[in-house]
Amino acid sequence: MAKCLVCGKPSAPRAVNPAFPFCSDRCRQVDLGKWLGEEYRIPVKAPQEDDGEVPFQPRPGEDEGGGDHDS
Repeated sequence: MAKCLVCGKPSAPRAVNPAFPFCSDRCRQVDLGKWLGEEYRIPVKAPQEDDGEVPFQPRPGEDEGGGDHDS
């Protein structure tokens, strides 16, 4: 049997527990509240200003598409 992601109590399988992987609807709501309150965050590596990479800059007279365009 799996453990509830919020309280750690045993969580019945989805076939008999509509709140799975949580043990109850209450724990499911607590988890949702944490996401909405931004207590959980997905880590993202922010680009460094001095990472050595030069951002793309088109040559004068070129558009960002980089291809020839027929008129």
